[in-house]
Amino acid sequence: MGRIARKKQHKGDKPLKEKYRTKRKTKDLDQIHEDMKPAKAQKLLNQETDYDRPGAGQFYCIHCAKYCINEQALKEHFRGKPHKRRIKALSVEPYTQEEADRAAGMGSYVAPKPIEVHTQDNKMQDDTG
Repeated sequence: MGRIARKKQHKGDKPLKEKYRTKRKTKDLDQIHEDMKPAKAQKLLNQETDYDRPGAGQFYCIHCAKYCINEQALKEHFRGKPHKRRIKALSVEPYTQEEADRAAGMGSYVAPKPIEVHTQDNKMQDDTG
């Protein structure tokens, strides 16, 4: 009886649980690119008051799809590393079906174009509120 005999031999369903965990699932980058279009962005920044959301839904980061409790928390979020990582990830053109077709051999490859993304300004939000 060595050490190997005393170890757990069966994993159970823990790897499956970890694989399919969706508790903290956020929006995908292509969905955020849709939200960044001017008409939709204006609508998201000027939401109606909803007391079920943090900060009554008034302090929203479009790039991270995240609500903050107040303006100070939103400004701190803008300075944070997760927000900066998300901005960098959004600076590449989103993956489309046309790109998938080209990768499968139905056309010639075109490299994704860089997109200039800046942190949102809250002036749009302050004008109406």
